Amino acid sequence: MEKRNLFLSLLVLGTAFWGISFSVTKLAIGENQSALFLFYRFLLASLVLSVVFWKQVKNLDLKSVKTGASLAVPLVLGIYLQTLGITHTAASQCSFVAGITVVIIPVLKLVIYRKSAPLKIWIAAFTALLGLFVIAIKDNLSIGIGDLYTIIGAFCFAAYLVQVEKESQARNIIPTIVPMFATCAVLTFLLTLTQQNIVWVPQQDNFWIGIIFCALFSTAYMYTISNIAQRYISAERVAIIYLFEPVFGAIAAHFILGEHMSLRLLVGGTLIFAATLISELKLKWRPVKEVVS
Repeated sequence: MEKRNLFLSLLVLGTAFWGISFSVTKLAIGENQSALFLFYRFLLASLVLSVVFWKQVKNLDLKSVKTGASLAVPLVLGIYLQTLGITHTAASQCSFVAGITVVIIPVLKLVIYRKSAPLKIWIAAFTALLGLFVIAIKDNLSIGIGDLYTIIGAFCFAAYLVQVEKESQARNIIPTIVPMFATCAVLTFLLTLTQQNIVWVPQQDNFWIGIIFCALFSTAYMYTISNIAQRYISAERVAIIYLFEPVFGAIAAHFILGEHMSLRLLVGGTLIFAATLISELKLKWRPVKEVVS
């Protein structure tokens, strides 16, 4: 199997972990302690990956540390905001809204690199935004705070993916993985210190089960695979694969949390998923030949 196809398969598996993690996180944190949850999640992921990539850790250089730290900033912002979103809205809805990342990436690359996006990307963007409107906008044309957190988080996550693509094309990105997660742990620890009434060792089993699942599968596994995969797969295509996540997320939320699959969620989710198919179409415009009489 080609490396590209292998990483495509591993990424799809990772989206299942991500989709499940929305429900697991909602169960783990309840209404509070989102920053503390992320701190333990990143700390455990850092420790595990330090063992996995011990050779790279022993030979760390300053450039790898700086690159990892720079990648950590948009990643922490994206995950923290989406975690806040989960505390204010349904896990299934949050996972679909987070999928808007797929159309933010080409727009960011257009702004940053001045590269014009193909027509199909703009069609996909409009379709996904329509789906987002159906899901997130309330009857009085307001948007829920949970959806707003998730949308802003999607912008941060898109910036992270664009930066990963740039770094992975320039150098071997594996040495930056542990510094990135270690920086994430430090940043979320600082966020935790800003919150009130923090219980540093929660007694709920769900909290620690969530930490273990999210640290090992949706953090250590998925972000490592994603970072390495972007050496072979573009950020746009990676983001498209990520849209399998809402499908797994909705299924997990139904079975784990008993969330109802509303018509708005199904219609909006279908539109967002359709946007991924549109962005994958290979459109070729053939000029109409004039008939000479």
